[in-house]
Amino acid sequence: MAFLRAGGHRLEVRHLAGPDAAAPTIVFLHEGLGCISMWRDFPEKVIDATGCNALVYSRYGYGRSDPIDAARGTDFMHREALDTLPELLDQFGIERPILFGHSDGGSIALIHAGGAGRSVRGVIVMAPHVLVEDLSIGSIEAARVAYETTDLRARLSRHHDDPDSAFRGWNNIWLHPDFRTWNIESYLPGIACPVLAIQGVDDEYGTLDQIHRIAHGAADVELLELQDCRHSPHRDQPQAVIDVMALLLSRL
Repeated sequence: MAFLRAGGHRLEVRHLAGPDAAAPTIVFLHEGLGCISMWRDFPEKVIDATGCNALVYSRYGYGRSDPIDAARGTDFMHREALDTLPELLDQFGIERPILFGHSDGGSIALIHAGGAGRSVRGVIVMAPHVLVEDLSIGSIEAARVAYETTDLRARLSRHHDDPDSAFRGWNNIWLHPDFRTWNIESYLPGIACPVLAIQGVDDEYGTLDQIHRIAHGAADVELLELQDCRHSPHRDQPQAVIDVMALLLSRL
């Protein structure tokens, strides 16, 4: 584990070396309440299955990274994708990364691939958002109630130095009225690399329309719809995710 500055903030980072230093690097972009530790051992399993290297980091406001010091704007994912992520990649000398994003991290991967003007080898997204759905808002409202009435805060405190920063920073902006018109479909035609989009059929934060819109907007898209799977396919069906990733990476 190490720390560096990117996007003007101190970020927690972890670099995992595979068997071949010249192999591609997979950059793991976590969900709206995630961080390095919440990936658990999934990055190591991906390395074992693919032979790739990996970079995992906690975004600003999460894990051991700096807590947020101001409310997020509706462009917070754009700023991560177009400002912070390029700076991070340059510091590690990573060219043509494979972006692996979950939920908000998936949206960040799509924005970067379609709008940063940098070469990306491939994009893999799980439960990504390209627009705001009523289902998402309902579940995020329910999460706010759970944070205030259950042990959710205590559970998040195991992973985040400042759980209030992590939760409020995510929850408040997603429930802000101005965020209802958030949409990143305009970035999809600009994605020049292959995309693998994975969605659980039982995802409580988004419908299959999200990945269908990706298939409609980007040029080279493979979809995987997983039965009996909710918002976190890498936890609900890790082997299915790893198997399809390995197939895509062998093609790349």
